[in-house]
Amino acid sequence: MINASISIFALLAILAGFVCLQIFLSKCKNKWFGLVLPVICLAYSFLAIFAITAYDGMNTAGIAALFAVTFLITNIPTAVLLVIYFACREKFKPNKEMEKMNIQDL
Repeated sequence: MINASISIFALLAILAGFVCLQIFLSKCKNKWFGLVLPVICLAYSFLAIFAITAYDGMNTAGIAALFAVTFLITNIPTAVLLVIYFACREKFKPNKEMEKMNIQDL
């Protein structure tokens, strides 16, 4: 029981670390840094799909359904990281009206 609690706590700490790292990378001035972790998660999902192709005990419809479910489940972290990225990058968008006002002030 104690080992399970320690494992869960360690897993939650690692997940919190990834979220903090994503927030930090998303707030960098270079917009590409924030896309590193989502691209890694996307690559992992493709790796999981290609791992399924080694299994040949199903018919075509079963394999296609398994591909779709695997792709959707393994891309949940990708979607979460992209939501964090776009939420953090929101403040970097230039305000068009403020820009026009500054130009008119000149």
